[in-house]
Amino acid sequence: MQQLDSPAGFWIRLIALLVDGIVLMITVGIMTSIVYGQFFMERETIFEFIEPIYFVILPILWTGYTLGKRAMGIRIAKIDGTKLGLGAMLLREIVGGLIYVLTFGIGVIVSIFMVVFREDKRSIHDLIAKTYVTYNEPYELNQYN
Repeated sequence: MQQLDSPAGFWIRLIALLVDGIVLMITVGIMTSIVYGQFFMERETIFEFIEPIYFVILPILWTGYTLGKRAMGIRIAKIDGTKLGLGAMLLREIVGGLIYVLTFGIGVIVSIFMVVFREDKRSIHDLIAKTYVTYNEPYELNQYN
């Protein structure tokens, strides 16, 4: 197994995901109130559009960060050190998500155990996309190393 530098564990990743969820809910609430005149709706189609953009495109544009990950000081990185791209993020979010759905949530439970017990802290969607979550800053931003 390749040694990955400063992998992020379960709790910090969970907190980052909760922050991302809050950001998305507030954003969608504001958007639905502008478009439909209600802060929340039963069927929020805007959320179905915004969520994939947020979790796939934002990390590509922002060197592995979402707002939640940035707030917690962690980011998604490729294990080979190359820049995140659309292919890796689609594998991570879409294919990984499909596996979690097709296994009726068992994949999520397995992933939690993987992040808790694996030395590299990689979950199923990390293995699929050849990514991991790290405390390290991107090389472009870290000018002192």
